[in-house]
Amino acid sequence: TREAVQRLVKRLFRIELSLSSVGRYLRRWGFTPQKPRRRAYEQDPEAARRWEQEEYPAIRAQAKAEKAVIYWGDETGLRSDHQTGRSWALRGKTPVIPGTGQRFGCNVISAITNRGELGFMVFKERFTAPVFLRFLRKLIKHASRRVYLIADRHPVHRSRQVRQWLEEHSREIRLILLPGYSPELNPDEMLNNDLKSNAVGRKRARSRAELMHNARRHLTKRQQDPD
Repeated sequence: TREAVQRLVKRLFRIELSLSSVGRYLRRWGFTPQKPRRRAYEQDPEAARRWEQEEYPAIRAQAKAEKAVIYWGDETGLRSDHQTGRSWALRGKTPVIPGTGQRFGCNVISAITNRGELGFMVFKERFTAPVFLRFLRKLIKHASRRVYLIADRHPVHRSRQVRQWLEEHSREIRLILLPGYSPELNPDEMLNNDLKSNAVGRKRARSRAELMHNARRHLTKRQQDPD
């Protein structure tokens, strides 16, 4: 923030600048105000760098040689009380958006390719190994060729049941785990944000069934129009 830079300049150089002067300097140096990207303290920056510059290029080359398709997978939860975005209103008159007072939710698993091809599953129950395996079977059928699925290190992804199933179906699918605490490496996170903002945040579902319908409808539209 401008305030942080102002304090830093005073501490290092004993010069007092106004906030407007700090802002002018920052703009002159090519800085713009941006929403920061969250990064976990637990992340290993070296592991993330190695993944981007070494491991993923090797995975991509191997997948190309095998004529396999790379999917990026992730899970997310949708809540009826999720709110996003802003509304125009008169100054001092906070806008009110009607919505149900009930709290309910559902879960979504999705997988997306670099070209925007999408597979997904909307479900009510908790995310467990049997649920994940159900999705993997659907994804294999949807892809119609060998799948390289890149996902995070969720306990379900590393469970014994999933590992055993993957060994039995290694010709059809390979699961590759990202470095820990590195959601920014997974482009499927952007799909999750889009889903929460546009299928949930802008459409007030009155029931779980309606919430699930909104999610399916939004994802189906993305499936039909990847761009």
